[in-house]
Amino acid sequence: MVENIPLLRGVIHLVGDGGPYVAWIFASGVLMWAMVIERYWYFRRILPQQAMEMQAQWNARTDHSSWCARQIRQTMISRLNASMTVGFPVLQVLVPMSPLLGLIGTVTGMLGVFDSMALRGNADARSMASGVSQAMICTMTGLAVSITGLYPVHYFRTRASQETELLADRLPL
Repeated sequence: MVENIPLLRGVIHLVGDGGPYVAWIFASGVLMWAMVIERYWYFRRILPQQAMEMQAQWNARTDHSSWCARQIRQTMISRLNASMTVGFPVLQVLVPMSPLLGLIGTVTGMLGVFDSMALRGNADARSMASGVSQAMICTMTGLAVSITGLYPVHYFRTRASQETELLADRLPL
């Protein structure tokens, strides 16, 4: 089955050559993108319905100007903002964590290079190649996963702020 899917075969080969840290980087990337897709789905499908329901609840109220009404309005806005920002802390940890895992893999690979140099007593390129390869694969994978997560994190943070302001404008005092 894997032989028929070249991309999957390439990923398995990359994980094998890069060492155990590449597997952790890929796992964090999969988790990050699952959360990005979930947040995209939320902002695209669920948020508009929640905002309309909240606006209908606010408009159904007769009192909009009392202290209690302002507190209720603020609570409604805060609840919707909280539901928009669910998972943001995890995303904000996963993005910088990937290059750090890559750095750990790089250090591990370079330690392998130094061990091979110490065992053989010279700079044999063949013995150093696997350690250098592991170091480069870990670095590249960590950066690739992190860079692809930068834009979605920024986009969702900005979008949540904009939607909160729009909702506040739609709920007049």
